[in-house]
Amino acid sequence: MAFFEKIKEGLKKTKESMMKQVELVINSFTKIDENFFEELEETLIMSDIGVNTSSKICGELRKKVKEKGLTDTKEIKQTLKEIITDMLGEDKGLDFSSSPSVILVIGVNGAGKTTTIGKLCAKLKSQGKNVIVAAADTFRAAAIDQLEVWTKRAGVDIVKHSEGSDPAAVVFDAITAAKARHADVLICDTAGRLHNKKNLMDELSKISRIVHTQAEGCPLEVLLVLDATTGQNAVNQAKLFKETADITGIVLTKLDGTAKGGIVISIADDLKIPVKLIGVGEKTEDLQDFCAKDFVNALFD
Repeated sequence: MAFFEKIKEGLKKTKESMMKQVELVINSFTKIDENFFEELEETLIMSDIGVNTSSKICGELRKKVKEKGLTDTKEIKQTLKEIITDMLGEDKGLDFSSSPSVILVIGVNGAGKTTTIGKLCAKLKSQGKNVIVAAADTFRAAAIDQLEVWTKRAGVDIVKHSEGSDPAAVVFDAITAAKARHADVLICDTAGRLHNKKNLMDELSKISRIVHTQAEGCPLEVLLVLDATTGQNAVNQAKLFKETADITGIVLTKLDGTAKGGIVISIADDLKIPVKLIGVGEKTEDLQDFCAKDFVNALFD
């Protein structure tokens, strides 16, 4: 399946839910008036785009309608598409500018963190990159074992300590190994204990200090894994994690299993954090680089 077709298929539920409702509003009105805007805004909110972002989209739409002199609701769809594309901004991929590039993966249990790491390992390995994984989520039962299964499947090395070990010590050893083995990328799994923010903050700060000290000058990505099926709850999680970590990008998993894909727009606008990877299926190749243009085209076309 071609790249765009994969995205389109993965967003099928969101398109059928969100765009069907938007088109229903557009087709229900013969003129563009305040009632139309109110109905559209309510529809966008119900599509998990969020109150603030939906209000902003409709505010921008009002402006464009006036600028272009639009009178027919049938002309709205293309303008709406342009506004959402602009809102998503420029695509930002992962930073592999020098070796080893370090990626910290954070997120609550159940969001798809371990699966994402496994798929990312396979993706990078297929691109010819030498990858090492640090099993630094040392407090969750079986987390290390699960990660080991994925790394074996992907054919990459893992650095691990025993359960309950200091996560920062694991990362320290992994950086040493990455340098010695001339690895291109080091991916570090971390714990996601949002219910105890202080512990999480301390742990992530300690790991970040070690990365900056031991891998000085190397690019550091902090990727937050969010489950798209949780809708606005995922956005709220991102807000909490943003208080504890300097997040550089979002990985949005399970987009194929939800009608709540509108949260991509909410994340980009509300949090100003780029979505860098999306999961649109269970296969390894279903972890895709996020492309705003493809995302919007898949929804609207």
